Amino acid sequence: MPRHDFLIPLNFKHRVCFTRDAFSSDNSLLAELLEEGGGRRVLVLVEEAVVDLWPKLASEIEGYFADLGFDWRGIRVLKGGETVKNGDELVEAVWHTIDEEHIDRHSYVITIGGGAFLDATGFALATAHRGVRLVRFPTTTLSQDDSGVGVKCAVNRFGKKNWVGAFAVPFAVVNDFQFLHSQDEETRRAGLIEAVKVALVKDDEFFQWISMNMEALAELKPEVLEECVERSALQHAKHIAEGGDPFESGSSRPLDFGHWAAHKLEQLSGFSLSHAHAVAVGLALDTLYSAKCGLLRECDAERVIDVIEMLKLPLWHEALDLRDEDGRRRIHEGLEEFREHLGGELTVLLLRELGRGQDVHHLDEGLVDSCLDELRRRYAVVKKAEGRC
Repeated sequence: MPRHDFLIPLNFKHRVCFTRDAFSSDNSLLAELLEEGGGRRVLVLVEEAVVDLWPKLASEIEGYFADLGFDWRGIRVLKGGETVKNGDELVEAVWHTIDEEHIDRHSYVITIGGGAFLDATGFALATAHRGVRLVRFPTTTLSQDDSGVGVKCAVNRFGKKNWVGAFAVPFAVVNDFQFLHSQDEETRRAGLIEAVKVALVKDDEFFQWISMNMEALAELKPEVLEECVERSALQHAKHIAEGGDPFESGSSRPLDFGHWAAHKLEQLSGFSLSHAHAVAVGLALDTLYSAKCGLLRECDAERVIDVIEMLKLPLWHEALDLRDEDGRRRIHEGLEEFREHLGGELTVLLLRELGRGQDVHHLDEGLVDSCLDELRRRYAVVKKAEGRC
């Protein structure tokens, strides 16, 4: 029988914007973005924690849209946090709201919140009507410098991170730095780990900049924090748009450096460990492994670990010592789960030098254990120095 192959080319515009006070009456950025798409109906979803920090936000948003001529469908305040990705409640609530407000594929839904909230609401929007226009407003460091500018959305299932999800390019991403500075110090600082990650795998000059500005970053100096977030976001977006595999159909995933262990560690901790802290541990592990297997100079590995420690992020978590009935560390299960999630051959990025990675297809379990033991020793030294043996 004859076979017929048809090529279906796809082009997306990935709009990533940086501003401050996006809902101020004299800031036309958002209105211009919406006019560009031609849609008229607008609905806003806001994470509850953001409203708690910005009690006047709802009135500011309503005031912004009052005279713009859009078909305004109001604001819904919904719960966020990592736990919303573990169930159906938030996704179902968004679906019901879309149906009740007659939101169609030419409408806009603006979502304002942290990474987990954007993930879950994004999944609901990607699946409603097979895709509703999404305008993301990331509010945390981690979502502004990484996940919020991505083209993925997902929720957790079967105890596994991001098991159910979709690739869906948002209509636009607006990084409003006013939200960035509303977080507590720990959340602001921890989210910088994704900037460290992308610098390590894509841009040595950026990593040098982070190292040189480490003290200011650790102190959360606003202008330095904003520059770091912007540079990280643009590196992530550039890789997605220009890296040749925006929807991850291949086996290489450089932006997931350190994440095979991080995702499993989150699961092993019952998701009590934040994504940023888990990534810090995962980066430390894969950096140390890169050095111990002979790819990366040990002095460069030490520079990376110094940066992680200066950000006051962990190198160790007790769940790394959880073992199965045969005495094998359960963190090793993360490699197969990582391969299965991606498909195809196991591909893990290691560091060949700062700013340049190398894909490998096997990790030596004994060497991984040796690295984990080293991280535990370093952790014990730090705790002893702090007087907490």
